[in-house]
Amino acid sequence: MKDYRAIGVMSGSSLDGIDMARCNFQFEEGRWTYRIEEARTVPYDAAMRLRLRDVMHGSALDLARLHRDLGDMIGRACKEMIGNDPVELIGSHGHTIFHKPDEGLTTQIGCGARIAAITGITTVCDFRTTDMAYGGQGAPLVPLGEKLLFPEHKLFLNIGGICNISFHLKEVHGYDLCIANQALNSLAEEAGSAYDKDGEIARSGSINFELLGKLSSLSLMAKTPPRSIGREWFNEEVRPLLDDRSMPLADRMHTVVAHIAKEVDRHTAGADGTPMLVTGGGAHNIFLMERLRANTEYDLMIPDKLTVDYKEALIFAFLGVLRVRGEANTMASVTGAEHDSIGGAVYHG
Repeated sequence: MKDYRAIGVMSGSSLDGIDMARCNFQFEEGRWTYRIEEARTVPYDAAMRLRLRDVMHGSALDLARLHRDLGDMIGRACKEMIGNDPVELIGSHGHTIFHKPDEGLTTQIGCGARIAAITGITTVCDFRTTDMAYGGQGAPLVPLGEKLLFPEHKLFLNIGGICNISFHLKEVHGYDLCIANQALNSLAEEAGSAYDKDGEIARSGSINFELLGKLSSLSLMAKTPPRSIGREWFNEEVRPLLDDRSMPLADRMHTVVAHIAKEVDRHTAGADGTPMLVTGGGAHNIFLMERLRANTEYDLMIPDKLTVDYKEALIFAFLGVLRVRGEANTMASVTGAEHDSIGGAVYHG
């Protein structure tokens, strides 16, 4: 039996903060098992959240400084989590600033060299660019971790800043489905809140069918997988539809929830009926989950809170383990690349 202890780090497009999970992985008789030993979210303060949101419109020097500063922030957070209980590895996804698969480029910041220097721990980062170099989308990467760590499940839905789905049937397929908390959180800011707790603002509204039709007609909705999206797509195509303040805020939020439920139902029609494992911040949105249950024929299984909130951090720790083992951690059946690949830059502690 081989045992690994690793920290996984993920910063999502909803801009909540740095999600961190200290994990134990064991490989025995051809099967992986895991345990999340500790997990936490280190929230971004208002200044860092603003920098992360706006840097894509700033200068190259602004981006370089933020790459440095986020690396330092992640490094300090990991060092605090490690304390006197060492780990072998840090797998850091970082924070996506640019993601343009049609141009073959993606950019995740949070300098891995600085994380390794601060912690003294070997750090794997920049997981996506190797897959892109082989013609892939560079995303999603989580389905491989789902396959190896959650083999009892065949259908996965993650509702984070973006809603994505994966199917584990004869082949593994996964892709970004539609917008999710990135839109809902942005709208909640109009009400002075970071997010819509339990979906109560959305619940108080009504569907605006004109807006729903526009969301359903976005170019992404007609694109066949593989497909992945970044904040550019939200800013360029979705935000202009949601910023119409002649429409009540609650109606816009209710309509986004209806859009998510509609797309999940459309993309799961004809699946094999096994329970759908639902994770991500959206799993805590009571109104959204009610709409999903009303719109889909599948049982929605919400796991324990650690798995709901930290599944992606867990899996990036695991992808880091696969990287240092020299094993493929990217699936061409998901990303559309020429072949599976071993992704990630390694900085030794």
